[in-house]
Amino acid sequence: MLSRNILRAGSNAPCVASGITSGASSITNITKITTSRSFIIPTIISSLLFSENNRLATQMEKGQLHYKDPNAEFNTSTPSLYFQRGPPNYPGHVPLFTYEKLLMFLGSSAGAYFHPERNEFIVALGESTAIEPVLRKLQHQMLSDPVGRKILRQRPRMTSSSLNLEYLRGLPENTVGKTYTQWLDREGVSPDTRVAVKYIEDEELAYIYQRYRECHDFYHTITGLPIIIEGEIAVKVLEFMNIGIPMSGLGALFAPLRLKKSQKERLYNVYYPWAFKSGLNSKPLINVFWEEILEKDICEVREELGIESPPDLREMRRRMRLDSLSRAK
Repeated sequence: MLSRNILRAGSNAPCVASGITSGASSITNITKITTSRSFIIPTIISSLLFSENNRLATQMEKGQLHYKDPNAEFNTSTPSLYFQRGPPNYPGHVPLFTYEKLLMFLGSSAGAYFHPERNEFIVALGESTAIEPVLRKLQHQMLSDPVGRKILRQRPRMTSSSLNLEYLRGLPENTVGKTYTQWLDREGVSPDTRVAVKYIEDEELAYIYQRYRECHDFYHTITGLPIIIEGEIAVKVLEFMNIGIPMSGLGALFAPLRLKKSQKERLYNVYYPWAFKSGLNSKPLINVFWEEILEKDICEVREELGIESPPDLREMRRRMRLDSLSRAK
C-alpha cells in the first residue's frame, strides 16, 4: 500500500513541478504588469499636468488668463479720451498734447533767453512755435513754385556726406559751395548738427520745417554773418521777414534785451534796417534749391535772390574796440 502511494506520488511529480513553474511564471507576469503600471500611471499624470501648465502659459501669453480683482468694484472709471496719446505720424514723431506743447514753449522760451548758446532750447522753442497756419502758408508757397515743388517731391537732406564737403572745398573761390565750406570751417560748425524734427504733427509740414532748419547755415553763408549773438539775431530778422517763422520773430524781439548798449546800437542802426529791406525784397528763401547752385558765383546768387551784403560784423566790432581803446588813452 505504501509502495503504491509512493509510485503515485512519483508519477504526479512532473505535474507538481509544472504547476510550480506555472505559478512562478504567473507571479513574474504579475510583477511585470505591476511594475509597468507603476511607470505608466505617473507618466500619464505628469503628461496631464504638463499639458495643463502649457495651456495656462499660452492663455497668459495671449492675455486670456484673468483673475478676479478684489478691487474691481472700486476701479470703475473709464480712461479719458482727452489723454490718449495717438500713434506717430512718421518715423521719430512724438505726438504731444496741447498742454505739453504749451509747457514746452514756456520752458524753452526761458531757456533760450537765459542760455541762447544751448541748442536744445532753440530746437524746442522753434518746434513749439511752428504753428500749423504758418507752415501751411510755406507749403502753399512751395507748391506754387516749380523749384519748391521739386524740393517737396525729392525731399533732399543736408549732411556733410550728401553735400560732399570735400568736393565743395575744391571748388573755385567765390562759388556758393566754396564760400559755404569756408564759413563752416571759420565758425566751427557742421551740417550734421541739425536735429531731426519730431514734434510737428503733419509729416510734410515737419519736412518743410526740417528744410528751413537745414538751410539756416546757407543764410549765414549768403550774408557772411557769423554765429555770434548779433549775427544770429540779424539772420533771424532776415528769416522772419522772408519766411515768417515765429521763433525768428521772437528772437528778433527779445534777444537784444540782454545785449550791451554798443551791440544794440549796431543791430538797431545797421543790421535791422538791412534785414528788413533784404527780407522783404528778396525771393522766398524756402524755394531755393541750394544743392543745385553750389557751383554758381555767390555774387550772382545774391543778385538773383535780391539780397544785399551787410557790413562785415566782425570787422565792425574790431574797429569799434580799437576806437574805444584809442579814446580810453
